[in-house]
Amino acid sequence: SEADMVRDLRIELGSGHRQQRRLDADSTGRTDVQERAGFSALEDQPFIKLVKNKAYYKRFQVKYRRRREGKTDYYARKRLVVQAKNKYNSPKYRLVVRFTNADIVCQIVYAKLQGDFVLASAYAHELPKYGVKGGLTNWAAAYCTGLLVARRVLTKLGLADKYEGVSEPDGTISMTEAVEDAPRPFKCFLDVGLKRTSTGSRVFAAMKGASDGGVFIPHGENRFPGFDAEAKELDAEVLRSYIYGGHVADYMRYLEEDDDDKYKKQFSKFIAAGVEADDLEEMYQDAHNAIREDPTHVPTDKKKPAAGEKAKNNYKARLNYKQRKNKIQQKLKAFNAKNGISA
Repeated sequence: SEADMVRDLRIELGSGHRQQRRLDADSTGRTDVQERAGFSALEDQPFIKLVKNKAYYKRFQVKYRRRREGKTDYYARKRLVVQAKNKYNSPKYRLVVRFTNADIVCQIVYAKLQGDFVLASAYAHELPKYGVKGGLTNWAAAYCTGLLVARRVLTKLGLADKYEGVSEPDGTISMTEAVEDAPRPFKCFLDVGLKRTSTGSRVFAAMKGASDGGVFIPHGENRFPGFDAEAKELDAEVLRSYIYGGHVADYMRYLEEDDDDKYKKQFSKFIAAGVEADDLEEMYQDAHNAIREDPTHVPTDKKKPAAGEKAKNNYKARLNYKQRKNKIQQKLKAFNAKNGISA
């Protein structure tokens, strides 16, 4: 019948299309279905499906600027900034600890809608004023910087006499507790930023210094040097040694015996100041006492331009092309004269 003829024709056409599609796949390495799906058929690379197409980019949501720059962990920041609703307008304070190549920054910070505001700050480059001769970024210096910011903020709030903290640290862990008939202790939380919170990290040195300085910072003992993960115990002697620079003193003794040239290079500032390995503990003890005696910040005199004048910068003026070429010629002449080469 006519219906049977149409059915047979469709079957024949369908098998023909399938056969042609197989031939196309054998010759080009891809089918027309794969081509429509966006597969590449280049001979020098495997098939790559186009994923980030127009639909992807038109729906892409840009992350916060400081997340794109890798400066802020917003997952942690949210939990450090958000305050309990039953505390109304009470600020939630953070002990912000940051390290540079040559300095340590400790700040007491609280957040508002306008941004972060700094209540008090201390820097490791202030430590020479308190008797620290060198090594301004080591573990003991981080402890001193944390102690300095703690005493500074308590002095500012009028709590320095009521909460003295631990005047002679022995490596044990102790929290600042409330005193009777006095305001409760100043409370803040450690903000480590993007730094790894590995055992023995210097961020915990600054936290320990601030805690011993009389600030209440909730913390445990499992990230301090000397903590045994298997026994779940802290060796207080090891922690005390770090507070007073004992690990630095041991390395000084080792280098002095093993490699004198490296010792002179590594500890040049200590050598110039006449500080030896046996003097470090006394130096840090004196620094702790000096910080407690006077933690206040003394502002330096800044040179301000006169009225109607602009501040002068200390940058050198850029050389133009002619001056740069002349500078090269001068260097060549000096080199030739030094080595007896005639031009």
